Amino acid sequence: MVLILETDRLLLRNWEEQDFAPYHAMNNDPVVCEYFPDLHTEGQSRKVIARYREQEQREGYSFQPLIERATGAFVGDIGLARVEFDAGFQGATEIGWMMQRQFWGRGYATEMARALLDHGFAVLGLTEVIAFTVPANARSRRVMERLGMMPDEAAGFDHPNIAEGHPLRPHVLYRATAPSAPGTVEPA
Repeated sequence: MVLILETDRLLLRNWEEQDFAPYHAMNNDPVVCEYFPDLHTEGQSRKVIARYREQEQREGYSFQPLIERATGAFVGDIGLARVEFDAGFQGATEIGWMMQRQFWGRGYATEMARALLDHGFAVLGLTEVIAFTVPANARSRRVMERLGMMPDEAAGFDHPNIAEGHPLRPHVLYRATAPSAPGTVEPA
């Protein structure tokens, strides 16, 4: 299954060659990548897209290009993916996003992330989706909160793919759980 979703303003579709240039530029914008440890070389950007395509084939979903429907412009990437690194939640499904600066402040991340969560719970049968970022990343944390994700204070972690002592290694974790099935009673 290839995940393709549409909202009123956005389209989530498969990767195409035309996505590489804006994706690579986004991964080299120091403002966009403020909370990432490194900017990407061209080779690194190509490897990431290849990994996303492989995840999509294996899992049925991954991070994909986010396109503005009105203009066809590449907005960024967003998606669901299995956590592959060694952490207390390895194997869980994460949601994440990265947007080009010129599209910030339009609610695009929240709009498509909400559609992805709904799809993950209703269609993919996920029971929980997590998100994580560095504590200082207020923009992403606000999106997580707008989505109804709850911070898991006890599950903060040091990201194992970031060097020890690096200021971006500590991360916070948020969780969203699937809505209860009709007729079930929420615990008190």
